[in-house]
Amino acid sequence: MDSVFAVEGTISLIVIFAILAVKIFAFGSALTYSGRAYEAANKLTKPAWLIILGLGLALTFVPVGGVIINLATIIAALVYIVDVRPALAGLTRRR
Repeated sequence: MDSVFAVEGTISLIVIFAILAVKIFAFGSALTYSGRAYEAANKLTKPAWLIILGLGLALTFVPVGGVIINLATIIAALVYIVDVRPALAGLTRRR
């Protein structure tokens, strides 16, 4: 029975690190684009995304709000990666 709990704990740890990696990647990516790119892409401003993603990253380490807050911050990071980042990248192609 102990091996089942060891496997469950290992999987949970992998998921937690994967979520942390997604949040770090989203925040780091948000830092790299200019404020004008956000405006040109018709998205929230750069400071707004940095606040959303930064708070989400910070709240990962603080046990406040439980699952709901963590789920909301994961969704925000995924929205940035799936929607905002491609729009910004499309405006700032490198040659």
